[in-house]
Amino acid sequence: MALSKPALNKTNSVDSRSPWLNENVKALGLFVISLILFLVFWEVGANLKLFAKGMPTASKTLQELWWWSTHPFFDNGPNDLGIGWNLLISLRRVAIGYILASAIAVPLGILIGISPIAYKAFNPYVQLLKPVSPLAWLPLGLYIFRDSEKTGIFIILISSIWPTLINTAFGVANVNPEYLDVSKTLGASRLRTIFKVIIPAALPNIVSGLRISMGIAWLVIVAAEMLLGTGLGYFIWNEWNNLYIPNILVAIFIIGLVGLILDSMFGALEKFVAFGRKA
Repeated sequence: MALSKPALNKTNSVDSRSPWLNENVKALGLFVISLILFLVFWEVGANLKLFAKGMPTASKTLQELWWWSTHPFFDNGPNDLGIGWNLLISLRRVAIGYILASAIAVPLGILIGISPIAYKAFNPYVQLLKPVSPLAWLPLGLYIFRDSEKTGIFIILISSIWPTLINTAFGVANVNPEYLDVSKTLGASRLRTIFKVIIPAALPNIVSGLRISMGIAWLVIVAAEMLLGTGLGYFIWNEWNNLYIPNILVAIFIIGLVGLILDSMFGALEKFVAFGRKA
């Protein structure tokens, strides 16, 4: 009696994907349920006065979020800008300071990573300046530049330079020696070895440093802008002076959302350049 072949094609292909699909569906379901519970707890707690006096309800905060999201670019003067303009101002400061920091940190990190002399010469500066709080530089920046815009960029630069520099130096210093031996055997020049061997091999570490630096830059600018004027930080400080908490919560949500988007972009780039790492 002939045995019939089991139907493997469609069923097995679906089953092979089902664990992944089930995991993501379950994660999404858990997220939605937890979000609903959080909003209900917030709404009920605020209505019953279980929280601090004046704490807005979830519905009021969502109402304000919708209003600011649908009216982001009004301009009634420097102290009354839509949240879209404030977001663009913060992003501009972060972009300029971050690019300047990266332009300094990556080459210097490569130099420190390949040269023991450079490492011994510059490491004291790194260890001395790295622990300093970014806000400690704020008064000095205002004194030197006498300009809030330049001071904000300076704070971003001085705070975001260290993770990129350290990760770049680490990645370069730990390049597989076999790669360097092959390059030397083939007669490649020092400069060609740096650009064709060392930098590509250290690229995952460099991008990891850039990712951390971006997170720090976005974290710091909001705090700095509370004293500099304009930007999301100033928006929060201004709403605090007006004692209107819903708008503060709206700004916090937008800051977190933008930070999530920026981190996700660098996370995707990090996976793209990671050699031998599953995407």
